[in-house]
Amino acid sequence: MFPLHDNEALKKLEDSWYTRFTLKYQPVDRIRGYFGETIALYFGFLEYFTVALIPMAVIGLPYYLFVWEDYDKYVIFASFNLIWSTVILEVWKRGCANMTYRWGTLVMKRQFEEPRPGFHGVLGINPVTGREEPLYPSYKRQLRIYLVSLPFVCLCLYFSLYVMMIYFDMESWAMSLHESSGSEWTSVLLYVPSIIYAIVIEIMNRLYRYAAEFLTSWENHRLESAYQNHLILKVLVFNFLNCFASLFYIAFVLRDMKLLRQSLATLLITSQILNQIMESVLPYWLQKKHHVQVKRKVQALKADIDATLYEQVVLEKEMGTYLGTFDDYLELFLQFGYVSLFSCVYPLAAAFAVLNNFTEVNSDALKMCRVLKRPFSEPSANIGVWQLAFETMSVISVVTNCALIGMSPQVNALFPESKLDLILIVVAVEVSENLN
Repeated sequence: MFPLHDNEALKKLEDSWYTRFTLKYQPVDRIRGYFGETIALYFGFLEYFTVALIPMAVIGLPYYLFVWEDYDKYVIFASFNLIWSTVILEVWKRGCANMTYRWGTLVMKRQFEEPRPGFHGVLGINPVTGREEPLYPSYKRQLRIYLVSLPFVCLCLYFSLYVMMIYFDMESWAMSLHESSGSEWTSVLLYVPSIIYAIVIEIMNRLYRYAAEFLTSWENHRLESAYQNHLILKVLVFNFLNCFASLFYIAFVLRDMKLLRQSLATLLITSQILNQIMESVLPYWLQKKHHVQVKRKVQALKADIDATLYEQVVLEKEMGTYLGTFDDYLELFLQFGYVSLFSCVYPLAAAFAVLNNFTEVNSDALKMCRVLKRPFSEPSANIGVWQLAFETMSVISVVTNCALIGMSPQVNALFPESKLDLILIVVAVEVSENLN
């Protein structure tokens, strides 16, 4: 049903991983030896991404301190953003190839995929394997996708935009209240709409995730890879719009850099705090509570059994099941978006991301070792479709930062009469960055 943890090997892994808080590289090879390549690659990418954020944090801190009140002096930092968001993903490809080459999975042959356990249909003969298995017409799946799933996703996107406009109404109300009274408590009130909106975003993301999983399962995909690709596409599209639509609206419609900085800071910090509580603190507390109950139950047994093994089986049976790296990569994907898209306006974004990731490494390690069942190991040659997702975000980041540079007063001052020259230069920079 599930593999038990090897307590001796797990203790050695914990001692070299997270029990002693020191600034050192993670034992990725040991993680791979215990949990497999897929999970080891996630922790390798988390470590690499955290290290890659440090130059952004180092440059952003003085930039934030000395240009705090001048919201329009972001051209230099945006230019650095352009290069950073492109280069780090190319360097990661090389590092990932080095790891998987060392593990022997770099040129891993793709095995013939068996049908998903949830796949259903009329029993028939597979023309490739000659075996009897469920068959389901492709046109029926396409009808479900385009007539049900696609309209539902569009409806959710519309609802997300509607909630965003309510948030802007709340911002206008808080601003007018502060301007009319000018007191200290109303200045604090200015942050309340952003905090409420950030919490609503997290709730909507989680509710949509359940709906997306149900719809993707209902579409009845034959292979696990097809199921994962459709699920990731649904979730990424909604999460991107839900998390970043308000920032794009503020930046390019309202053109209010002060509000953009405030919204980005609130959304980033609030989402990181909520994720730490929901993913690590709460599960760990529940697990500790259950551990005490199991101890009492074992002590009450009078039977002559191996109490230690019985206790381990009962305890791990009630542990949560690790559902894969989907949520972990999604969290990093959104964090990469917050940092790469608009951190030129709020340079402390990278510093907060670094601090979050230092705790994320330890909390995820604790979660894998002490909160969740030991998962079956899976070989991997790379991080899969998430590489494409991060590269797509990098392209959007290049376009966004080029547009912000083109909007800046410093660049506009160079072209006081002709806006066409400015537009052509911005487009040329975008094209050259994307080709690189």
